[in-house]
Amino acid sequence: MAEDTPNLYDVLEARGLVAQCTDAGIRERLGSPVTLYCGFDPTADSLHLGHLVPVMALAHAQRCGHKPLALVGGATARVGDPSGKNTARRMLSPEEIDANALAIGEQIGRIVRFDDSPTGAKLVNNLDWIAGLTWLDFLRDVGSRVSVNRMVGMESVKPRLAEGSGISFLEFSYMLLQAYDFAHLGAEHGCTVQIGGQDQWGNIVFGTELGRKMHGLDLAALTMPLITKADGRKFGKTEAGAVWLDAERTPVFDFFQFWRNADDGDVGRLLRYFTFLPIDEIEALETASGAGINAAKARLAYEVTRLVHGEPAAAAARDGAAKAFAGGAVDDAVPHGPLDLASPVGVVELMKRAGFAKSNGEARRLIQGGGVRIHGDKVADPMAEVSAGDARGGHVLLRAGKKRLYRFDVAEAGS
Repeated sequence: MAEDTPNLYDVLEARGLVAQCTDAGIRERLGSPVTLYCGFDPTADSLHLGHLVPVMALAHAQRCGHKPLALVGGATARVGDPSGKNTARRMLSPEEIDANALAIGEQIGRIVRFDDSPTGAKLVNNLDWIAGLTWLDFLRDVGSRVSVNRMVGMESVKPRLAEGSGISFLEFSYMLLQAYDFAHLGAEHGCTVQIGGQDQWGNIVFGTELGRKMHGLDLAALTMPLITKADGRKFGKTEAGAVWLDAERTPVFDFFQFWRNADDGDVGRLLRYFTFLPIDEIEALETASGAGINAAKARLAYEVTRLVHGEPAAAAARDGAAKAFAGGAVDDAVPHGPLDLASPVGVVELMKRAGFAKSNGEARRLIQGGGVRIHGDKVADPMAEVSAGDARGGHVLLRAGKKRLYRFDVAEAGS
């Protein structure tokens, strides 16, 4: 590693991305090139913002001269991680899991560089080494080296037992598979460090222990904090649900607006977590006030959108938002869809179609709260309807609060 290459631990610590480490020597360990990994279970066809933190950590590792392994859990997704869950996850078909694994591998590859260079990342799938294991071999090699008492005391298990809901043997076995991943990657790929979210701490430490018992490996772990807003609320959620990295799930415009409308007190932290901007530049942005803090939010929104969706999409979202909120023409960067106004359509229905409300009751509450507009006109009556005469320039622009826009494209009569 070159002398001027920063230490990964220092980089993560400066950005507030260190929660726990297995040993005091982790900084020294990360001063030389290592192979490290982070796992992602393909339980959906997209990652969400919670996953973006460890993806950023893998990218920082690559920039600091380390070799990242991004593991997609083709096997573990068939079991389901009980961490933080009160009930079992929905069982997915093998076909769904395989398709999801391909999709999230592609998303990780937008941020982490996959190639054959010394620091080139590698995408691995634990189905490749777990599928061929026999039950007896797993019991002998893994089961003989773990304590049930230790497993019952894990944070992913204790709450389920305490609440009386119980846990299936399938989910109970999840930690064994995750631990086996670390032991396997250590023995077969020379991987000595695992990173992950703070909620994975117990499972990750379990892996360091199993690697030592099975192969005599000296393994280490580092976790990152679960990201919350300045007021303590969970980060990465909107009224419509999770913010996804897939543009089909969360349109690029909505993704951009999520960041653009961050709370003032969160901007500095989010710039540290989710961009590669130098710390001194971030400090200058976060200490701004008035118009300056708005500029910082715009920079945050552009940088993260560019990272996840590419520069053309980020520029289109930025320019489209500037036009729309300035009262100018609304281009295709704004989420849009067709609307047939051969007969009037209720604003409540439009709210649901745009994804601004999940139910009639939620839509009515938003309208009664004064946060809904058609074009620039506030909608006061929950029973209000939109007709063909409300279209302007061939569309109806629905606004919900200060943050969300949806353009309905109205078909001309007889077309």
